[in-house]
Amino acid sequence: MAKTNPEPIRDPVGDRLLTPQNCALVLIDYQPEQYRTVTSSTSEEINLNVVALCKLARAYDLPVIVSTVGVDMGVNTGTAAEIMAELPEVREIDRTGVNAWEDEEFRQAVEATGRRNIVMAGLWTEVCLAFPTLDMQAEGYHVYPVADAVGGISAVAHDRAIERMQAAGATPITAIQFGSELMRNWARDSSQKFREVLQWYFPRRVALMREGKIR
Repeated sequence: MAKTNPEPIRDPVGDRLLTPQNCALVLIDYQPEQYRTVTSSTSEEINLNVVALCKLARAYDLPVIVSTVGVDMGVNTGTAAEIMAELPEVREIDRTGVNAWEDEEFRQAVEATGRRNIVMAGLWTEVCLAFPTLDMQAEGYHVYPVADAVGGISAVAHDRAIERMQAAGATPITAIQFGSELMRNWARDSSQKFREVLQWYFPRRVALMREGKIR
């Protein structure tokens, strides 16, 4: 018998997997000054996956928090325009410290989402992503670092940071894995949202591969 109907939707809030109703997206320090020192991945590959995260968050109506460091101090510039173009309603939260969880405004923004599953990405992996992840895990959040949307000053720095976060209970994921988890079933009407992201993602990825900008 042909299968064309979706399976029943599980509890969208209590589901052990990520759903549009039980998670939020956090992006930290996607600033030009940070990109310049990343060598574990290319800026093109990072942006491909960060923009995919943004498109998914918009498609599935997820709360999104974007934070920067040192902008108000005049040290750094803001989040990359390519990313913010996908998030026209989101206001950047600036900080002075490298650990976003120590910034009261950032912390309040995360708490205000009411979500305990936090899909998080940032530059560098070993500092601006790892430090808040460790703190948030200790305070009862479940953090999902997006491994292909981040980068460190070296492959060793990136890899050890992922291991450290895992040891603290965080669960690394990838951008398209995240989209699949939100979508869950191709027979649902909402699956078209994911299809549209994939229809953008794979042609872009192939083009970047042909240009030698990603592997």
